[in-house]
Amino acid sequence: MLAKLDNAHDMQTRKLREQYASPSQADGIIQKVINVQLDTAPLRLLDTTTGFLCDRETQISAFKTTTEYKQLLLSIMKHADLPREIIADVVAKYFGCVMLSHRWEGKEPLLHDIKNKAVFQLEAAGGLKKLQLFCKKAYQAGFHWAWVDSCCIDQNNNVELQKSINSMFAWYYHAALTIVYLSDVPPSSKSGALTKSAWNTRGWTVPEFLAPKVILFYQQDWTLYLDNDSHNHKESVEIMHELEDAAGVDARALVAFQPGMRNAREKLKWASTRVTTVAEDIAYSLFGIFGIQLPILYGENKENALGRLLQEIVARSGDITALDWVGQPSTFNSCLPANISSYTDPPCALPSLSEDQIQIAVSSLGHTVAVELASKLYDRLDNTSAARFANCRLHLPCIVHRVTEVRRKQDLVQESPFEYGVKADGLHNLSITTKETLVQFTRARPTRQTFLLVRPWDRRLLELPDFGEQPAFDDDTVDFSDPGTPLDQSRCSAKQERIDSECRSQALRLIVRLGQPFSAFLLAQQRGGEYKRIASDYDIIAQTKDTTSVHNMMDIRTLEIL
Repeated sequence: MLAKLDNAHDMQTRKLREQYASPSQADGIIQKVINVQLDTAPLRLLDTTTGFLCDRETQISAFKTTTEYKQLLLSIMKHADLPREIIADVVAKYFGCVMLSHRWEGKEPLLHDIKNKAVFQLEAAGGLKKLQLFCKKAYQAGFHWAWVDSCCIDQNNNVELQKSINSMFAWYYHAALTIVYLSDVPPSSKSGALTKSAWNTRGWTVPEFLAPKVILFYQQDWTLYLDNDSHNHKESVEIMHELEDAAGVDARALVAFQPGMRNAREKLKWASTRVTTVAEDIAYSLFGIFGIQLPILYGENKENALGRLLQEIVARSGDITALDWVGQPSTFNSCLPANISSYTDPPCALPSLSEDQIQIAVSSLGHTVAVELASKLYDRLDNTSAARFANCRLHLPCIVHRVTEVRRKQDLVQESPFEYGVKADGLHNLSITTKETLVQFTRARPTRQTFLLVRPWDRRLLELPDFGEQPAFDDDTVDFSDPGTPLDQSRCSAKQERIDSECRSQALRLIVRLGQPFSAFLLAQQRGGEYKRIASDYDIIAQTKDTTSVHNMMDIRTLEIL
């Protein structure tokens, strides 16, 4: 019939032909939708009906034997313009998969243990029993496909492993359902058992509970946690509050998390107390949370893996909060920590001024500070580039204060860490506690090595608006009238005075903020002219001696730190 329509010459018949599609055309339309669906799905999946592990080609072949496919094919053949949403719904329903979040215990089945075997026919022991029961739960929930990290990835194929780890967050995000198996939570447990589960101590479980849209928690005997039979435990206030307490993650982020660089320091804290079997995984497990993809280099050691992650965060976002930590420095770069546990404690909470206090301080400074110098400082800082990394070297913009004295506080029995009294130009005297042995010197007896106390530059101190939230035009600032008349010139003059006043106010507000206590870095110059950060056992809190001495804040540099 279609062949006859294809050969027709009249317009009406041709239009009739356009309503139909050949079997190959219909199959091609379906295949495109399948490709989109599988683009965010794991490379291999377990067939929950047969128990066999299937690659994508096998999954597609299985779909084409189903009634759903045949009905969809006929529908498209009769209606070539069938809405893509209808096709996508059918495809998504069939190919939707269930992901497992669990902790590895003992011997978990690997790819070679189940390849070309039906998992339901294998001896139900240890990890295999867990695998079988998980597939049964997925089948009972109405899904054809299931995925488990232990046996659905070829651990010996570096290319596949690389793709899998960098894609895993997306897989969990696009999964139809994620099942969390709490092997140490007994049947009929009461509220609070989830908090105590060892599942909450593992590094990989962080993205596994943040990414999914639909999640269900199962107890040791594969019954639903708290007997909550809702379709999605992310809608359970009780369970989400319990997970919030256990994970230290705000309930709103648990329910609707978005990957990216925002609040980087807080996200690092989420993983700071967790552990992974493979050392590098503590960093690799966070790639998806920050929305980045990096090479997976097992064997590089955890400091290098964490260093590459933190380097990428700073390089992409300019956010220097990842540099705010206390502990041991990394061999990757001295401004980064050796361990993610250095982010366990929140950043030092420094006192902040209220708007009334700022206004009072600005009013006072207006009579004592050279406004032109303050404006010059503001402009220099406004034009300062963000922090960046290059070849493991941090290029850090900062306000520099030269250290003029370092004295170890007298304690003959004191062992490491040591406490030192430190003086620096323009700053109040302060104490620093560190495990490193510092060269002692004074102005009278200087050292050849240069030491600096620096304030890493944070653009938020400029109080600039978020331009993404600003209207395209502001009626108060945009004027397209001809400024030729005296009245218009007067308006322009008044407007310029207002702008100048606002600029002076901005500059003085900056001076007020720079006069508040800040977290400082102690840097020691190396032979090549670069610097290394001296790690401290406590936050180094410094403060400008005299806010009116703007010249003490004018040493602005971008330092190269190893």
